Amino acid sequence: MSIVKENDNIVITFTGKLDNGIVFLEVPSSEPMKIKLGDSELPPTVEMAVVGMEKGESKKIRVSPDEGYGPRMKDLLHEVPRETFGDRIDPKPGMVLSQKVEKDGLEKKVPVTVIEVKDDMVVLDYNHPLAGHHLTYELTVIDIG
Repeated sequence: MSIVKENDNIVITFTGKLDNGIVFLEVPSSEPMKIKLGDSELPPTVEMAVVGMEKGESKKIRVSPDEGYGPRMKDLLHEVPRETFGDRIDPKPGMVLSQKVEKDGLEKKVPVTVIEVKDDMVVLDYNHPLAGHHLTYELTVIDIG
């Protein structure tokens, strides 16, 4: 039987959960995910844990914040004038918005969470929504190659 090696193309299903049991991402067997190890959006710890698995094998992997989406950083909390949103958006705490940012000369969209709404200011959190969380992935290798 073949085993998963570095840089393999694989097909997996998985459920990603927070410590409180909330599912943050689920890839069901009806719609498995095809990835190339080394080029996927999965945390490197998950990719490394898949290496050596066999087709049909399942595994539970726990990922610390440092291995996943990093720690929550206070310097990524920003206050912006409420007028920035105009009439387009009525910001509410918990709302996740998509915002364009420039990094290394490239423009990309990032999720931004509204933390607090004051009379004339809105507090935005630019941390990844999964930053600071321990994550548990329960995954199954469906196919290799």
